[in-house]
Amino acid sequence: MYLDFYGFREKPFSKTPDPRFLYMSRGHQEALARLQYAVEERELVLLTGEIGCGKTTLSRALMDTMGDAYRFCFIFNPRLTPMELLRTIAASLGIVAPQRSKEDLLHELTESLYNLSQRGICPVVVIDEAQLIPHREVFEEIRLLTNFQLDDRNLISLIIMGQPELRKRLLHPVYEPLRQRIGVNFHLPPLTLEETMEYIDARLVVSGGDPGIFAPDAVLRVFELSGGVPRRINLIATDALLVGYGRDASIIDASIIDEVREEMLI
Repeated sequence: MYLDFYGFREKPFSKTPDPRFLYMSRGHQEALARLQYAVEERELVLLTGEIGCGKTTLSRALMDTMGDAYRFCFIFNPRLTPMELLRTIAASLGIVAPQRSKEDLLHELTESLYNLSQRGICPVVVIDEAQLIPHREVFEEIRLLTNFQLDDRNLISLIIMGQPELRKRLLHPVYEPLRQRIGVNFHLPPLTLEETMEYIDARLVVSGGDPGIFAPDAVLRVFELSGGVPRRINLIATDALLVGYGRDASIIDASIIDEVREEMLI
């Protein structure tokens, strides 16, 4: 369909968090630099941002940059009990059948972390959508994971990612002990208008197309509709390409975005 019409090898605005399509805005550059520093220093990180701003893609890009000395464990559904969280982490560390007794499980984790440390490997636990964590006890368990340490360094790095309400939740006094353990704290902002244009063109080029398919007036409409949030931009741009293909339009202009706006639920 529109792929051949516009000369794409693949979809330019796919929903999957492919690091090849990561556009490094100023906010993303700063976030990635802070994440890299935190992982190297084995800190606890809090990263927040609006839905669809690129947090998950950023975490994948982080994994690609850190090398074999780091073992990443991604937890995408954090609706877990404290024991479920610990057993998930244990399984990611290679423990085939994690213990069901907490005392025995912690012993297994300790042994595994020390063994990995002796091999020069640091586990990195990335908890996505952390605003969905149901119990305060889970956050307490996350805090206690930072107690796995040697005299000169922690044995594990933890990254907590979530929507802005996570940051508000953690402001409650009961989370003060956890907040004191957070070494890096960053909120990922949406794209600016200029960055929105660069983002769209960058994805067009990665997919095999040419920049400039979206006219400046169309980019302005996309920015106004999306608020600079990449996932929303992707939705609007995909529909715009479909409408453009139907119109036999080689350039996406503002009128096409206006037509898309009438059909979208954003």
